[in-house]
Amino acid sequence: MSVQSTERAKLRVNLLPSISAIDAAAWNACANPGTSASGGTGTGPDYNPFISHEFLRALEDSGSAVAETGWQPIHLLIEDEGGALLGVAPAYAKSHSQGEYVFDHAFADALERAGGDYYPKIQVAVPFTPATGRRLLVKPGAEHDMARLGLIQGLASVMRRVEASSVHITFMTAEEQRLFTDSGMGFLARDDIQFHWANEGFASFDDFLASLASRKRKALNRERRDALADGLQIRWITGSDIREHHWDAFWRFYQDTGSRKWGRPYLTREFFSRVGSAMADKILLIFAMRGDIPVAGALNFIGGDTLYGRYWGCTEEHPFLHFEVCYYQAIDFALAHGLSRVEAGAQGGHKLARGYRPSITHSAHLFAHPGLEQAAQAYLAREREEIARSREALDQETPFKHQPPD
Repeated sequence: MSVQSTERAKLRVNLLPSISAIDAAAWNACANPGTSASGGTGTGPDYNPFISHEFLRALEDSGSAVAETGWQPIHLLIEDEGGALLGVAPAYAKSHSQGEYVFDHAFADALERAGGDYYPKIQVAVPFTPATGRRLLVKPGAEHDMARLGLIQGLASVMRRVEASSVHITFMTAEEQRLFTDSGMGFLARDDIQFHWANEGFASFDDFLASLASRKRKALNRERRDALADGLQIRWITGSDIREHHWDAFWRFYQDTGSRKWGRPYLTREFFSRVGSAMADKILLIFAMRGDIPVAGALNFIGGDTLYGRYWGCTEEHPFLHFEVCYYQAIDFALAHGLSRVEAGAQGGHKLARGYRPSITHSAHLFAHPGLEQAAQAYLAREREEIARSREALDQETPFKHQPPD
């Protein structure tokens, strides 16, 4: 399939039925330029673990993100006329709307009530991962902007080719959202709110505490003390220290949380072994231990400048232990390792009182049905206004003494 990106150059877009159909080094040269094929050590500040070949392949090879689970890979590759790879985009044909964290059930219901089929749809995303990152994974160079536009045009062409109802690009960067909406292809912008912690010049956790209002600082200190009052201890496990028995313990935690939140966990047990083998130096397990026994834990991924919190679970209930393991320990680790941000996952207004500020997340959406496009455009315009108002109100509720300048 070819797309015309400029008057001078014709680019070719191909679809891959599996991430294994492309060499890891070739994919990673687009996803995380300047890093080794495995992420390696010494990665730059822009390194994102979730768009790496290793992470996406672990999802597919473990049976977590495959056609049988409603995530049929249709990854896009864009090449120049000579066959040189310029960029890629992680994409899936979806038969449901689960595991995305940007909810489109209202759009699906509206189209199906009108007699249309909402599925299949095309999802450009990292499955089960509400973490911001690039979705147009294009190599640096003179053809960078042309290749990004080519991928955008290619997505619209694929939607028509496979008779999908829509294309959804989720948790993209703000710059990419502007590229989609300015492309002239009809993509609509959508925003939401997450809560992220940022290092605003803190050298230590005590420095962070000093930036909080007195009452909030006392409450936070009390939570940390009470979380471990029953003799629990915290352990950080990363790199070659991670063993299969750690994944066995975390699998128990993940199953408990997953069964309560989603009915069944999205990820298979095999996923954790595969991603642990491929990306051990980019993984942080934070365990609460009773002696030698893990009783709670959180799985985090280490980016170039960001710690990403993904999953949490426990086999013992303790007041505030969730906050300690997921939020406060993540800040401790970020400070100790020179990371500037902590993204602690989707939703969670309770993060606000713990020093995590509201942050806008971005997506873009294209609808094949003109009536649905018109209705979605009006709905999303109202929703973006409400999100902006909510973010402004939440900014006034942070526990900090002084609000930073915009």
